[in-house]
Amino acid sequence: MPKGLTFLPSLALAVVMALPLAAETKPTADTVVASVNGEEITLGHMILARAALPQQYQQLPDEVLFQAILDQLIQQNLLKQSRGADVPKHVELALENEQRSLLAADLLEDIASGAMSDDAVQAAYDAQYSEWTGGDEFQASHILVETEEEAKAIKADLDNGADFAAMAKEKSTGPSGPNGGSLGWFGMGAMVPEFEEAVVGLNPGEVSDPVKTQFGWHVVLLSDKRKAEAPTLDAVRGELASKIQQDAVDAKVAELTKAGEIERPEVEGLEPSILRDVELVQE
Repeated sequence: MPKGLTFLPSLALAVVMALPLAAETKPTADTVVASVNGEEITLGHMILARAALPQQYQQLPDEVLFQAILDQLIQQNLLKQSRGADVPKHVELALENEQRSLLAADLLEDIASGAMSDDAVQAAYDAQYSEWTGGDEFQASHILVETEEEAKAIKADLDNGADFAAMAKEKSTGPSGPNGGSLGWFGMGAMVPEFEEAVVGLNPGEVSDPVKTQFGWHVVLLSDKRKAEAPTLDAVRGELASKIQQDAVDAKVAELTKAGEIERPEVEGLEPSILRDVELVQE
C-alpha cells in the first residue's frame, strides 16, 4: 500500500467521531408497545391504564406493573376482536357517556386553569376584604356545675370578690376548669345558643347570672371583646382560587347553555323510576 495512504483510516475515524450523534429517540404516548392482529397498543394506553388502577395496585413495582398491564391490554384486545363488529347496546352507551364525560372534564379543567393567576386571586381578595368589618370575637371564661343552686352560690361568691380563675379551678366540672375556666377567643356560632346569648349580653369584666345549657349550669366571665381581623391572603388563597375557578366554569356553562339549541321533548310514560330499569340497555 502506498505510504501516502496510510493515514486514511485514522482520518476516517476522526471524521466519524466529529459527526453529530443522532438525537436519542425517547418514547412518547404514541410509541407502539404491542400489536394485536394489526391493532396497535401504545405507551399512552398503558400510562392511562396504570393511572386508573386502584391505589393498592399502584404500589407494585414498575417492572411488575409494566408487564401485567401490557399482558392485560393484549388479552383485552384479543377478546374485543373476537366479538367482531357486535357491540352491545350497554357498551355503546357507556362509551358515549365516558367520551362525553372525559371531553367535558378536560375542557372544564382548561377553563379553570385559564381563569387562575396571582392577579386574579389578589383582585378577588381585595374585592372581598378591602372594606372588611369582621364579626365580634369574645374572650371568655366559665365555671360549669351540675345544679342551679351551685351556680348561684358561685355567682354570689364572685360578687363578693372571689377570684374567678381560682373558683373555676376549684369548682368547675368542665375541661377548662384546670385552666381557670378560660375558653380563649371565639366568634359567633362557636358556642351553644344559650351560652352565646349570655356572652353577647355582657360587657368586658362582667359576670353573668347562672346560664343553663345542655352541659349544665354556667357562670360566665367576659374578659374582652374585639372585631375579627380580615384573614391574610395566604390563609384564604385556596378558597379564593376555588371560587375563581368555579365562577369561570359556571360562566362558560351558562354561556353555552344560552347559545345552545336545547330541546327536552315530552315522552309519554317517562317516569323518574325508569332509570332503575337496566334491562332497557341490555337488549
